[in-house]
Amino acid sequence: MQSCTHESAAAPVLLRPPPSGPKDGQRQAGVTMTMETRVWTADTIGADLERAILEHRLPPGTKLGEDELAEAYGISRTIVRAALLALSHRRLVELRRNRGAFVAQPSVREAHEVFEARALLEPRTARSAALRMTEGDLHLLQENIRDEHAALDAGENGRALFLSGRFHTEIARIADQTTIETFISELISRSSLVIALYWRRRAALCETQAHHALLDAFAQKDGAAAEQLMKSHLLDLVASLDLRNVAEPPTSLREALKR
Repeated sequence: MQSCTHESAAAPVLLRPPPSGPKDGQRQAGVTMTMETRVWTADTIGADLERAILEHRLPPGTKLGEDELAEAYGISRTIVRAALLALSHRRLVELRRNRGAFVAQPSVREAHEVFEARALLEPRTARSAALRMTEGDLHLLQENIRDEHAALDAGENGRALFLSGRFHTEIARIADQTTIETFISELISRSSLVIALYWRRRAALCETQAHHALLDAFAQKDGAAAEQLMKSHLLDLVASLDLRNVAEPPTSLREALKR
């Protein structure tokens, strides 16, 4: 589904606990930076908000008030505004004149366009990835699937969706086609918004057997099989959507961000 630096410095503040242990810590100069010591900048706030959006803790339509976010993160509105502007460039946030920022709400037409674009790009990318696959790449994808299973078993559907999207973006990275990888990354982020609005069954999280089948094709370096499996997988994903169903936004940003 999934998704992920520099800016004006801000005082360190406490962040919500990482979802799955030390793997979510950031390494810099050989030192693991824990969430508690993280310094908030426009980039790190943008990344934190993006993850909350992709994990459906901030559903489409949620108002992202600058004052509330500045208070939640303990930083200035200027930094918050820069983060929201960056997310608007990724089409995850809509900036509305005289109304503020909101998590984007893709229309039915946009939902179709997103998945049509994915259907054009991802099958060929899966073929290319299969031909370039290394043991290290396979191990990374296997770990991602294990994490996805664990999230589903724990009832953390939003995190499972984030990991499902990351499985797809990793395939694009392995294919070593930088421009296409950028397009796919944005499309998968947009897909998360579509799924938040229109999903009707758990398959929208990405059926795990589909990912296992892709992994088998990658292990065999079978490009043709990987391409066909990705086509079928995306068709199944679209079939899991109900374009009449719209999710309600949360009542509190603090609640959604666990702050």
